[in-house]
Amino acid sequence: MPTAVPERPAGLSRAPSVEAGPGRSATLPRGLGRTGARIAVLTLCQAGLLVGLGLLITGPARHLWPLTVEDRLDEAFERGRTGTLTTLSFIGSEAGNTLTVITLTLAACLVLVLMPRLPMWRQAAFLAVAVSLQALVFLTITLSVDRHRPDVDRLDASPPTSSYTSGHTGAATALYAGLAVVVLSRGRGPWRRVAGVLLLLVPLLVGVARLYRGMHHPSDVVGGLVNGGLSLLIVGRALLADRTVTAPPREDPPPATEGTGAERHHGTTAVIFNPTVTDEATRVSLRRVLDHHGHRAPEFIETTHDDPGGGQAARAVRDGATLVVVCGGDGTVRTVADALAGSGVPLAVVPCGTGNLLARNLGLPLSPAEALEAALRGTAHPLDLGHIEGDGLPATHFAAMSGAGLDAAMIEHTDDRAKSAMGWPAYLLAGVSTLRTPRMGLTIRLDDAPALRRTARMVLVANVGTVQGGLTLLPSARPDDGHLDLLVLDPRGPGGWLRAIGTLLRGRSRTHRPGTVHTLATPDGDRKGVPVEFFTFRRAELAFDAPQSRELDGDPVGRGRRLTAEVRPGALTVLLPSREK
Repeated sequence: MPTAVPERPAGLSRAPSVEAGPGRSATLPRGLGRTGARIAVLTLCQAGLLVGLGLLITGPARHLWPLTVEDRLDEAFERGRTGTLTTLSFIGSEAGNTLTVITLTLAACLVLVLMPRLPMWRQAAFLAVAVSLQALVFLTITLSVDRHRPDVDRLDASPPTSSYTSGHTGAATALYAGLAVVVLSRGRGPWRRVAGVLLLLVPLLVGVARLYRGMHHPSDVVGGLVNGGLSLLIVGRALLADRTVTAPPREDPPPATEGTGAERHHGTTAVIFNPTVTDEATRVSLRRVLDHHGHRAPEFIETTHDDPGGGQAARAVRDGATLVVVCGGDGTVRTVADALAGSGVPLAVVPCGTGNLLARNLGLPLSPAEALEAALRGTAHPLDLGHIEGDGLPATHFAAMSGAGLDAAMIEHTDDRAKSAMGWPAYLLAGVSTLRTPRMGLTIRLDDAPALRRTARMVLVANVGTVQGGLTLLPSARPDDGHLDLLVLDPRGPGGWLRAIGTLLRGRSRTHRPGTVHTLATPDGDRKGVPVEFFTFRRAELAFDAPQSRELDGDPVGRGRRLTAEVRPGALTVLLPSREK
């Protein structure tokens, strides 16, 4: 019979609720000048590229396909006009109008700054700067490229600017696609995907409306999409992905305020950080948050190549630490969690790495200071850990996922420099080169059930279900349910990969577990063409026919032929955001 497990804490499925942090300083953020210079240089390159394309379109390439058929497309739109479509096109065109874009941009920035308890300054700056830069580039283009508007009946008054590029489309792309980036990166819950897709559709609808109303050639609309998209890419890379712009340290931290037990802390606090991903500015901001919550003299302890966090955490507990904060990627979090397993000492997770899988699944903000603020205002919850061992792999714990096959090979082939420069998309690039990883044969034993014989491209043992990009690989996985989940991926041919991707994108609703093993798999005799299988268990033994690449919370752990995983219910105490009332 399955053992009873505690109800899932409220903070796991909701966006964290945090209050405003320490007071604001009038000092300018550090790194702003360098970031501004980089944005300016890249924007000049963007303007040069689009001006060059415009001169090419109006010059040597104007007699080449597909430019030669643009007039026919313009005339086709004119012939297809109806009263209803004209009204709809007016609405679409107005969505990219200058006044509309300025008004919505200002309103969105105010909402981002004033509505959250921790103002989203970066996101507001990202949106405002992207919209402004695309407008500057648009004006540069129209002064440099002289292109007449289509020779059709135009439904709007012709502005004095060139037809190339479409200003409405460029502005709409910067605004609405920028809002989609904010929603998809900071939102929580299934609604964010729907909202993100709808926002991404708006620039396309604006472009079609401008074509319908006879205001632009198709290449002008494409140019507008490129202009807005490049502005978002440049500004987003500088302000959202790059952390060189940081808030200055506060000279007079505010006194601690009344709050939860996590806030009113007077014991010893150990902050274990990976120095390769936690810079000085981040440590200053974390120290300020800790001080605000009553942690007056935290000890910051660096990890090393020889000891990536486990030894430091164990020593901190022996020395009487009553709170441990871990700053790093999933590997650092795993080693610290392994040392804290069963100790009862609460852990605050501060994501500073590439994947940050545990933080994502716990609903923590991905900004280090915001994540710590949310944790310290939350409460302690017991979470499960996975206990794992294998040939050549000493017994240890994992917090997020462990696997063998395709995912482990992808991690092995991911370059550290690419991860530093690109973040988690570097894994996708490495994944392209590992798609031909040979299919493995393996035997699976789950709890007391009969052994299963399988072939697979990848097997994944998970304590949580969602990976980067919001993709849920194991929809039944929860870090507090007293179970682990297993994914067996075995697509065959292009059709099999499409079916597998479709299954993973759709996900499956969590169902009641009958007994100790819950499976969405098929019997051995009926497996032909089944690309994805799901299992739920407490203990699993995986025996591979040949040595396979293996990984543990995003770190390669060497090839081997065996993995044994078992759940440790409630082994780790973690500070999580409390449910909003």
